[in-house]
Amino acid sequence: MTAKIYYDNDADLSHLKDKTIAILGYGSQGHAQAQNLRDSGCSVIIGQREGSPNYDLAVSHKFQPMSVAEAVQKADIVNMLLPDEVQGEIYRAHVLPNLKPGNVLMCSHGFNIHFGQVEPPKGVDTLLVAPKGPGHLVRSEYVKGGGVPSLIALGEGAGEKTRQIGLAYAKGIGGTRGGVIETTIAEETETDLFGEQVVLCGGVSELVKAAFDTLVEAGYQPEMAYFECMHELKLIVDLFYQGGLSYMRYSVSNTAEFGDYTRGPRIITAETRQVMKQILTEIQNGQFAREWILENRAGAPAFKATRRRDRNLLIEQVGRRLRKLMSWIDSKEV
Repeated sequence: MTAKIYYDNDADLSHLKDKTIAILGYGSQGHAQAQNLRDSGCSVIIGQREGSPNYDLAVSHKFQPMSVAEAVQKADIVNMLLPDEVQGEIYRAHVLPNLKPGNVLMCSHGFNIHFGQVEPPKGVDTLLVAPKGPGHLVRSEYVKGGGVPSLIALGEGAGEKTRQIGLAYAKGIGGTRGGVIETTIAEETETDLFGEQVVLCGGVSELVKAAFDTLVEAGYQPEMAYFECMHELKLIVDLFYQGGLSYMRYSVSNTAEFGDYTRGPRIITAETRQVMKQILTEIQNGQFAREWILENRAGAPAFKATRRRDRNLLIEQVGRRLRKLMSWIDSKEV
């Protein structure tokens, strides 16, 4: 099945005329989407807790942030761009009591709508517009005249009017410059979680750590292991990004390409593929969502402990030291 993709000519900003858009949360996506919408001529207000760094950031960007409840009261379109783990509680306490029939409730990740933590009242349509990139890229590409490709999805019962509002919103943040793919909230949520867990974060992190540890345990210098298993990964990912697997294989040596074909399947085995299917099932049936929600209700002790432990792994210590010597890298430290 070929995906439906919308571009600039398919979207009309007039669908946002005389509408007030409330951006709840001025974090990664919030700051980018709010500024892009404002620069596109839209009326934007910010719901952000006073005293927080993001409140001060919004003020520095010439917004006048207000409480979440007040922003919802004043808005026609409400986009919840708060972290997944706090959305449900904030929605029930401050958003739901202030929604009005005819409002459109938006998100850029369907986790809470799909797993029932955000349940819109009668007369309020739900809508997803999700840029496929971090907020800083959404902003920088817009400023340069480009745009980050995005997704659009309608909630249950939403009709063509809401789709047109979504396309106008996507145009306002620059998404239609890169292309907007139509999907469903379920598909966006489940594929996003799967990609994060199996490849982009979980899979890659564990592969890099295991390879680094294997070399160090075999007696190789940690610095050599870091370069081979972590540093050079960016070179390969950039080739993927530019031209897919074929371009990567064209660009590397024949020796590397032969090793790819013959050894790769010994790392990603039939057992690995079976575990991937199991992880997908856990996402689809709500098991992962339940674990994450319960973890946060307990104060996230396991999550925080794992974060602390992994920040002090040998590969992280070696990396911090080596990156300081690389003047060409805009080194970042947590």
